[in-house]
Amino acid sequence: MAPVNWIIVGAYIAFMLWLGYRVGRTQESQEDYYLGGRAVPFWLVGSSLMANQVSTISLIGAPAFIALREGGGLIWLQYELAVPLAMIVIIMVLLPVYWRRGGTTIYEYLEGRFGAPSRLAMGFIFLVNRSLGAGVILLATSYVASALLGLGIGRTILLVGAVSLAYTSLGGIRADIYSDLLQLGILWIGSLACLWIMVEGLGPGASFPADAAGRLAVFDAASSGIGDGRTFSFWPMLFGGVFLYVSYYGCDQSQAQRLLATRDMGSAAKALVLNGVARFPLVLTYCAIGLLMIPFMASHPDFAESLAGAPPDYLMPRFFVRYVPDGLLGIIVMGILAASMSSIDSTINSLSAVTWEDFARRIAPGIDALPDRRKVLYSRLITVAWGGLAIAFAMAMAGRSETVIELINKIGSAFYGPVAGVFLLGILSRRARGWAALAGLAAGVALNLVLWIFFEGSVSWMWWNVTGLAVTMGLGRLLSLGSAVAEPESGPAWEKGAPRYRLLLAWFVLIMAACAALERGLAHFLAR
Repeated sequence: MAPVNWIIVGAYIAFMLWLGYRVGRTQESQEDYYLGGRAVPFWLVGSSLMANQVSTISLIGAPAFIALREGGGLIWLQYELAVPLAMIVIIMVLLPVYWRRGGTTIYEYLEGRFGAPSRLAMGFIFLVNRSLGAGVILLATSYVASALLGLGIGRTILLVGAVSLAYTSLGGIRADIYSDLLQLGILWIGSLACLWIMVEGLGPGASFPADAAGRLAVFDAASSGIGDGRTFSFWPMLFGGVFLYVSYYGCDQSQAQRLLATRDMGSAAKALVLNGVARFPLVLTYCAIGLLMIPFMASHPDFAESLAGAPPDYLMPRFFVRYVPDGLLGIIVMGILAASMSSIDSTINSLSAVTWEDFARRIAPGIDALPDRRKVLYSRLITVAWGGLAIAFAMAMAGRSETVIELINKIGSAFYGPVAGVFLLGILSRRARGWAALAGLAAGVALNLVLWIFFEGSVSWMWWNVTGLAVTMGLGRLLSLGSAVAEPESGPAWEKGAPRYRLLLAWFVLIMAACAALERGLAHFLAR
């Protein structure tokens, strides 16, 4: 990269280190470190939730999926249909029990409802799944950053990992949230700049090639995703997507911890509404990049030829290097680094929180008597340990990224539905017992593994979120028949938040209408 780009990147790294130090100076307790003193404004939390989901993989992968991947296209937008519906379920069902319990981790609820084994089992699943996931995210994003920075993959992993670890261990969740907001702004600006460059480069008379018609369809409602090999068809993306996002935003500590950092349950609900509404315009922005890339490659055959034989994910990095001017390239690289760090920082902070709250306090009860400052120090050391493990895992797996990334993502998908099933079983069934919930969890994961091993090519992995949840709740409820009715800790807020539910339902309908209008408009344009 040119010196001006390095200056921009270096300035961002220096700012992040300063931010972590500055925020960390004000922290006097673990509640400050892990939950921001429970005083983080809802708009910051909502923006953080939205930014945390938009990783470098999304920015690079979505345009490549739309423009180049076999079987790809604008069906990517079907991912977004389930988000508003999932936010309704979380606000209505999960938030009340979390806020009634008032703990640091969401697994504390499970101990109150089912007993210690359930809390420890779910906490252990989170630690294993998320620690491996952090290393994979670091590895995947470092491949992209390495291509743009001109550094080797090992050095890039160390750079991204060390900076993320430094400001997160110092500043805790507030530093993570502030960095997420900064990342969101940089990525959005960079995406708009890419759109402007492509529009300028198209020139008059540019159009979509005739063979692009299949990529301009948004909906694939004719397929079921069962027995037809259509992973991204409408029905699994809608129904599977609802439970995937319920589990991700509501039953995963790395995201739910942000909700617990707000002032009250109403603020947490507002944050979810903001995320449910604002995500679609952001996703539409980088999907527009993939859409415009189709006529851009048609009008720049030399650029299209340079991609021949290369993996689709090389599309955007090569576009950046070839067409984005210096200075602006530095900003885009800064945004990619920011997105990489954002995906890692929240994970290692939540890993530290679960390690301390769900395991260390049980193993060594005497640590509760330590001074608050000493607890914060130990929390930072645990964060450093998890971050170091993620860096080591990424370094060890460098060179085998595709297989590992696919493996870890599918393992995560196998667990999303069953994990959500345990939480929902505890809330919705007063007869359910802890041993029955864990038996349902094991059965749900086992079924998903069977689908993975024997039916991977015919059953969409998005359905795993439904099958895993259904088996977990069904078996857990069946095994609990005849059990005494438990005293409810709290229940779903069926009667509360109606304006929020109506807003999110209206937004779901609007997204559907917008996608349908986009599909019809593009079909009409192509037919001209």
